[in-house]
Amino acid sequence: MKLFLLLFLFLQLQNPNPSFSLSSDGFSLLALKSAVDQIPDASTFSDWNENDTSPCDWSGISCMNVTGFSDPRVVGIALAGKNLRGYIPSELGTLLFLRRLNLHSNRFYGSIPVQLFNASSLHSIYLYGNNLSGPIPPSICHLPRLQNLDLSKNSLSGTLHRDLENCRQLQRLIISANRFSGQIPTGIWPKLEDLVQLDLSANNFNGSIPADLGELKSLSGTLNLSFNHFSGEIPKSLGKLPITVSLDLRNNNLSGEIPQTGSFANQGPTAFLNNPSLCGFPLQKACQNPPQNSPGNQSREPESEANTKKGLKPGLIILISVADAAGVAIIGLVIVYIYWKKKDSKNCSCTGKGKLGGGERVKICPCPCFTGFPSTVSESESEKGDGGGGGGGGGGNLVVLDKGFTFELDELLRASAYVLGKSRLGIVYKVVLGNGVPVAVRRLGEGGEQRYKEFSAEMQAIGRVKHPNIVRLRAYYWAPDEKLLICDFISNGNLASALRGRSGQPSASLSWSTRLKIAKGTASGLAYLHECSPRKFVHGDIKPSNILLDANFHPYISDFGLSRLISITGNDPTSSGGFMGGALPNIKPVQPERANNYRAPEALVPASRPTQKWDAYSFGVVLLELLTGKSPELSSPTTSTSTTAPDLVRWVRKGFEEENPLSEMVDPMLLQEVHAKKEVLAVFHVALACTEGDPEVRPRMKTVSENLDRIGS
Repeated sequence: MKLFLLLFLFLQLQNPNPSFSLSSDGFSLLALKSAVDQIPDASTFSDWNENDTSPCDWSGISCMNVTGFSDPRVVGIALAGKNLRGYIPSELGTLLFLRRLNLHSNRFYGSIPVQLFNASSLHSIYLYGNNLSGPIPPSICHLPRLQNLDLSKNSLSGTLHRDLENCRQLQRLIISANRFSGQIPTGIWPKLEDLVQLDLSANNFNGSIPADLGELKSLSGTLNLSFNHFSGEIPKSLGKLPITVSLDLRNNNLSGEIPQTGSFANQGPTAFLNNPSLCGFPLQKACQNPPQNSPGNQSREPESEANTKKGLKPGLIILISVADAAGVAIIGLVIVYIYWKKKDSKNCSCTGKGKLGGGERVKICPCPCFTGFPSTVSESESEKGDGGGGGGGGGGNLVVLDKGFTFELDELLRASAYVLGKSRLGIVYKVVLGNGVPVAVRRLGEGGEQRYKEFSAEMQAIGRVKHPNIVRLRAYYWAPDEKLLICDFISNGNLASALRGRSGQPSASLSWSTRLKIAKGTASGLAYLHECSPRKFVHGDIKPSNILLDANFHPYISDFGLSRLISITGNDPTSSGGFMGGALPNIKPVQPERANNYRAPEALVPASRPTQKWDAYSFGVVLLELLTGKSPELSSPTTSTSTTAPDLVRWVRKGFEEENPLSEMVDPMLLQEVHAKKEVLAVFHVALACTEGDPEVRPRMKTVSENLDRIGS
């Protein structure tokens, strides 16, 4: 604080006519500017002027109107990736309404000032990729709203303090690639009920893995404990983690047999590598059973034999039978009770709140949030903490479906964006949020004001779909004149571009192993939609442009459930050219979509409804395109070029019936991979089974996925 006062006096001495016009938030920010001793880019602070009345127009600063204050207050600092060198000043703690502190990927050094945590509104702190040292101050959990803490890639040290249990709102804790040591405390993890990401990797932690890590019921993604010095056996309780969680326990000193319960069944061998004393599936190192004639076994044999010979008394058998019958009866009564209570709770609320924006109260569910999701949109909104207009009213309503995904409406409005594509299903934008995270925003349209509940229910169902090969819906925005879906942004385009290039010409970038990986991932995602998703979804529009790829060519299915949403909004989303009130008024027109030749034959029947067998057929056509390099979407019944084939399915079937050489049908790009011939032939058979004319003959996607997984394994 002394430095802050000295800076203030210095600035006033420099100004012969002091106006005292700059707000207190502005002077706190000038302390940050003063604390930076190297600024490679002079434009970073070029508009930070002490003669301004407000800092809200300064680069990297976000402000918001706060009730009770006439002037906007600073809520965000975003100076990431500027290569700034300096220290973090304690004066930032005077920014009482600061929500997001984003200084990652710079060269800040020194310790994290304890005074920073006087900024009691902080919910996101991103300081990763700096040169910070010293411990994490225990008082960090005095922040009542702290949700995201990323301190990775620094030189922080010390132990993980037990006060961490006071961070009850924490959703992401990432402290990897530091110098932390000591044992991980137990007893704190069950209290972090909202934690969705935990990364303690690349430190010097030792001791055993806490068994109560298995109580992190909200965890998703990866539990990363790799590259430490953990020892002892892997707790079986980790099997209680959600099945979508991936474990990373590599490069430790763990020993014993890998448990085979719960979520362990979904882990591959990579999760356990470089633990020399670990054994059991999925590692190829079998565990050795103790010898049968060992002293320990001999000492137990007489007791075991005596019990076998002695048996159970008749009276004890009768007592056990009566207890079993009573237990079954009690379980049956509980099930009936839950059923009727759940039935009576259709119009109730988990929190006792009515519709968002209304003042009425409703009864509280006897079995609240039975499925793990709020029974009304108002409850989702209350979890987020931001108010919005009512569903059918004139205001807007931003609903975050993934509680680990934090952003605010003002970020969306202020973010840079550009158009990715435009179709009958809406305009898609890439939007970069204030924390540097890109998202895809789809604009659906302007209609359907009276169908908010129906739209919201559809969004909640789609938001519950979580699979590594399906694009995640993170949030949505509803207003009478805007319907927006906020999803993960997948960086490497789609399969159509990867196969044909952006110019429509064949691409040489996809090897056979990559194509097989894409086929397996897409089949796995479709099988999940059909068999495991909350509503047993049917996609209805599987084609290469709806299969997105990341930088590693990992596939993600997109756009499922959109046809239903379009019917709810009841409007053409491409008819009006604005985004959140016209932030993007100039959208170049696009060519109308080509005929969809991936549809099943029965899809041509008027008023027919999509089925899972439709998806199987469409996926089969995608497989044929991966195999042949020919696009059915570019073909016609009378033309055939190097990139097209007249009726691709019929052309391939005819080739097999006439026993044409495989080289005449397969993509020329794959002919050099001679080793893949058997695999290519096997995938052809899967594709032909999927594209059978009779829907009843086609396999389920679960079977298709299992058959593909066997190929090349």
